[in-house]
Amino acid sequence: MRSEVDVVVIGAGIVGAATALALTRAGSRVAVLDRTVPNTAGSGTTAGNLHIQTIHTRRPGQGTAVDVEQLLPLQKSTSTLWNSLAETVPGLGLNRCGGFMVAETEQQVDALVTKHAWEQDAGIPTEVLTGDEARRALPALGPTIEAATWCPWDGFAEPDLAGPALLGQAVLEGATVHPSTPVTGLARVGDDWEVLTDSGTWTAPVVIDVAGPWMAPIASLAGVSLDLVPTSLQMHSLSAAPRALEVLVQHVGEGMSIKQDRTGRLVLGGGWPAGAFHDTDAAPSRRESTTGNLEQVRRLLPTLGRNRLLETWTGPVVTTPDEMPVIGELSGAPGVFVAGGTYSFTFAPLWAQVLTALVHGSEPEVDVSAFSPDRLVHLPTY
Repeated sequence: MRSEVDVVVIGAGIVGAATALALTRAGSRVAVLDRTVPNTAGSGTTAGNLHIQTIHTRRPGQGTAVDVEQLLPLQKSTSTLWNSLAETVPGLGLNRCGGFMVAETEQQVDALVTKHAWEQDAGIPTEVLTGDEARRALPALGPTIEAATWCPWDGFAEPDLAGPALLGQAVLEGATVHPSTPVTGLARVGDDWEVLTDSGTWTAPVVIDVAGPWMAPIASLAGVSLDLVPTSLQMHSLSAAPRALEVLVQHVGEGMSIKQDRTGRLVLGGGWPAGAFHDTDAAPSRRESTTGNLEQVRRLLPTLGRNRLLETWTGPVVTTPDEMPVIGELSGAPGVFVAGGTYSFTFAPLWAQVLTALVHGSEPEVDVSAFSPDRLVHLPTY
């Protein structure tokens, strides 16, 4: 099989799905290729939080801190885009429940106050509360909490709904999706790229690599070596009574997030490490991550922390050396664009908008020059 399109999107996770929809709505003929079944790897296994207020700068065990202040203007932009998508994409699973960011020490309280000032400058509404004020608003919070910030824009999207809804809408509007179609080669032919698979060849002037943990191997097929590292994170779920927790709760100094999804379970995230990334199978879970995450919940939300552990699962992500996102065209491979890294789930609609602008030769509405893939290119050594 041979097919000519305007854009080939490699990766049918939430970034790929959002990008396919945005490009299709901009008039492009789009083919989406995925190595397995869409939404079964990173996007479908994440906690699904929408990080609009600033969160902790490090996952548990993470060395380099995220420059969270630099990301706030992007978080404001993506927040608006999530709302717009909810108006045009049925079944998105979006829940703008609002969220608390809690602190337990004087240093962490100072961090809340600092980030509140950054958020005000960025146009993101947050409010600083004392521990007692926070407990009056959410009685489940424990006595160790000294302060909290409240952001009404925080929330989550159900991971099993959001990506498939976006991808399904893209197909309804004209895109084609090809699951279980791993890309085996990229060849430059004139001004086009030939995207090679065992099922056929697609020819397009533009290729978008949004393959998450497999972004670097795809870029290498185009002759560009990127310093990207796949890793695996661990999530948990607890039983709960209906409406036991109607907001998102996170910690400013530790890797912790918790909210209640539509099925009634409490979903715990926060970036706790799983076992080593595996190319084809899910990474094994780590007992110490389960123990650490559950201890946090028992301390911060005592009435919920003793609830029964329902499930533990792991999911892959891709990380950069500076723990910041990456988006843009590969200088060594004209017409090949990448997007991913930190906050990919939150930023999916924004990255879709930016990539669509870049592909069509227009200026994106936000400045993403600091996140160029050029900073991650491995140069050959002689």
